[in-house]
Amino acid sequence: MTAQVQSLWKDWRVHALVLGIVLVTETIGIHQIPLGPGVILLLPMLYAVIIGVGLYFTPLVKEKQAKNAESLVFLSVTLLVAKFGVQAGPALPQLIEAGPALLLQEIGNLGTIFLALPIAVLLGIKRESIGMTHSIGREPNVALITDKYGFSSPEGRGVMAIYIFGTVFGAIFMGLVSGFLATVTPIHPLSFAMATGIGSGSMAAAALGPLVAAYPDMEANLIAFSGASNLATSVTGLYVSIFVALPLTEKLYELMTRRKNKKAEPGASVGVK
Repeated sequence: MTAQVQSLWKDWRVHALVLGIVLVTETIGIHQIPLGPGVILLLPMLYAVIIGVGLYFTPLVKEKQAKNAESLVFLSVTLLVAKFGVQAGPALPQLIEAGPALLLQEIGNLGTIFLALPIAVLLGIKRESIGMTHSIGREPNVALITDKYGFSSPEGRGVMAIYIFGTVFGAIFMGLVSGFLATVTPIHPLSFAMATGIGSGSMAAAALGPLVAAYPDMEANLIAFSGASNLATSVTGLYVSIFVALPLTEKLYELMTRRKNKKAEPGASVGVK
């Protein structure tokens, strides 16, 4: 083992903090907040993310622990993906039956561009909005934007803003929204399981938890569909971003800003001789 790996496993402060967070969150347990016809499920993982973010700003967590924790998160997500793969086996007939819906679900992620980009433009965000809205802004997308526009470009600043925001708040948001939508809408739970596969292991796990808690009798199938969907998105997501999502976002941005500028021209020309 290298010195770096040994340092990772010997960092007792990280392991002690993780153990403490797990004990506290499991003691709190699952809570439900009725909201109209739906329910917001508060799971231990949600508490763990909030407590972890809070501890980051205390003297208990130093730079060394932050770096080591990042590596351990990737290891944990790897185990989670392996678990998804194992549990997907028994559900293969259902996965095959879903067929086109599962394979083409990545196209559904493009729908967020039509929602997020207009809002960003209306808020006055410039070309940063291209980097912000073309995807969920995970590592492959950061690399794509950096390669095409440069790290210091407006697009680079936009994708990095979403990457940081998603890292801090993504799991919290997905955990809250997933359980509520699954209980308030008539959409089949397996559709929501496929929707959790957005290409981020931590966000997928956070979104899957409330689904399993709301439909415990479907746990195996929910995990299988979520894992298969997340794997498909991880494999195809970057190519969809390169050939479809990013060009589409650029084109829409040009159309929206052109119309916005045309509307501003008459007002700007008032008083000009």
